[in-house]
Amino acid sequence: MDGSGVKAKETTDSTKVVGLVIGALLVTLSVLMLVPILAEIVARTGDWEAFLFSAVITAFVGGVLMLSNQTESRDLNHRATFMVTSLGWLTVSAFSALPFVFSLVDMNYTDAFFEAVSGVTTTGSTVMIGLDRTPPGLLLWRSLLQWMGGVGIILTAVAILPFLRVGGMQLFRTESSDRSEKVLPRPGQIAVAIGEVYLLLTLLCALAYIVGGMSPFDAMNHAMSTISTGGYSTHDTSFGYFDNAFIHWTAVVFMISGALPLALYVQTLRGVGETLWDDPQVRSFVAMLAGVSVVMALWLAARGDYGFFEALTLTAFNVTSIVTTTGFASTDYTLWGPFAIMAFFILMFLGGCTGSTSGGMKMFRLQILGILFKSQIRQTLYPHVAQTLRYGERTVNREIVFSVALFVFVYLASILVVALALAAFGLDLVTALSSAVTAMANVGPGLGHEVGPSGNFANIPDGPKLILAFAMLLGRLELLTVLVMFSKDYWAR
Repeated sequence: MDGSGVKAKETTDSTKVVGLVIGALLVTLSVLMLVPILAEIVARTGDWEAFLFSAVITAFVGGVLMLSNQTESRDLNHRATFMVTSLGWLTVSAFSALPFVFSLVDMNYTDAFFEAVSGVTTTGSTVMIGLDRTPPGLLLWRSLLQWMGGVGIILTAVAILPFLRVGGMQLFRTESSDRSEKVLPRPGQIAVAIGEVYLLLTLLCALAYIVGGMSPFDAMNHAMSTISTGGYSTHDTSFGYFDNAFIHWTAVVFMISGALPLALYVQTLRGVGETLWDDPQVRSFVAMLAGVSVVMALWLAARGDYGFFEALTLTAFNVTSIVTTTGFASTDYTLWGPFAIMAFFILMFLGGCTGSTSGGMKMFRLQILGILFKSQIRQTLYPHVAQTLRYGERTVNREIVFSVALFVFVYLASILVVALALAAFGLDLVTALSSAVTAMANVGPGLGHEVGPSGNFANIPDGPKLILAFAMLLGRLELLTVLVMFSKDYWAR
């Protein structure tokens, strides 16, 4: 076989592996669809058929993909990894929408797809109204989507994105992995260890909510949304439904827990390598949250609207919710005035730590930009002195700096493009811009009366909903992972 024949076979094998992986994801998703049936049987709402139909369709398509893409080679090459990452998340979102379509809430597919993408990407934006009256199976399904998406993005961020060298993520590659190894070095160990920590945090969060007075059903749903930093609630007023400071502070603690690198939890518990608090982004992240919350609490208290502790509870909850990209709301903070609106708009960009469930630009990228700025100032003052960039104990090379700078540029440019596209459909400036940011950063609520913390995306036209759904996936998969597939070079042999 000549060289072109070998390449053609490799391409065919890679395509079959992509189909096999996506088929396996769909079969797994179909099994997950059976879980809400139990909630429906207990509640006797008669909505269990929606999940059974959806599970059968999803399992059938997944099974066909698996059977028709059997191949001896099970390795993903570099290009196929981009494809399986992007198409996998898109396909799972598309089939996750089926229960919404078949359920008693009677959603059209565009709304269902928006809700599913928002769930899987742990964004938390919603088009659903009347959550307090929604069948429990569907509420549980929304929470399961976020919980599944949260652990999915952790595994993607820890194992796949460093391999693809996207947005400076190569800085976080494990010492045992290099370019010659598979996409998931020791995949079983990584998945099991992270899954155990993720499950433990979820159960602890649910238990704390129950102690605080939540019903077991509310507690489990909100625990899954909290640890995944997703933000779906079982009530229209989100955490405003729970007039309980203990529950709000519990949410603050566990939202932060979900926004920290889960791989470092594993290392800390096993006493191997860098501990959680040794990570410079963790220290900066927690310090930033504490500083912003206290400053805003002092500002609110000085206005005379609240006492200091009540103000601190409100600001700590809502600031943590936005920065960790969870998207819960305990009050309509846009009523606090222009200063608060601008502050929350800026906070929407930030995000949590790398290897966590949160979205946004991520703390480490902001730190890299800060290190670069500091280095350039020194270089200007001392032009003949060689500057070494350090991130904690690691040396940062120019490739990583360039990768981070490119990511931030593309990130901001993508937000402007999405906002412009939304404005073309007639959305006003505040709605278009804040919707673009909240979708790209996977935050959840935007700003303004329409999509703010007291509203939702139900009245947005179908066109903008599809644009925002694409933006959610784009932001969740770190932009370049998806955008590279639109280049001519990607499809060239």
